Amino acid sequence: MTKKVHLSDAEWRIMNLLWEQAPRTMMQITNALKAETNWTKHTVISFLKRMEEKGALYHEEGEKAKLYFPSLNREEAALQETEDFLGRVFRGRMGMMLNTMVRQQALSKEELQELHKILEQAEEDINRR
Repeated sequence: MTKKVHLSDAEWRIMNLLWEQAPRTMMQITNALKAETNWTKHTVISFLKRMEEKGALYHEEGEKAKLYFPSLNREEAALQETEDFLGRVFRGRMGMMLNTMVRQQALSKEELQELHKILEQAEEDINRR
């Protein structure tokens, strides 16, 4: 991703819908989020306009309504968000974050095993270089 796009919590909800299935119309987005957010179509229109200005999504004209598509892929957005969070909260230090999570018992046994596998794979990749 060349341009940094910061997404609010509300915008993440919309992006998650578009990553699951795109394109979607404004009304499809509104209806999908209505139960958990109680947003009106006017609220969704405001979010969509702002997100399009940021470069997070784009639209094409459909037969009856605009069709919205994500401009970002989920992995790029998640990586950017993780880097921003890590820099802001832990001064860019992954070890500090992991240490905090371990001390707070925020990781399950399964998550620790998964993390161990990820670290082993990363070490193998480094050794192959």
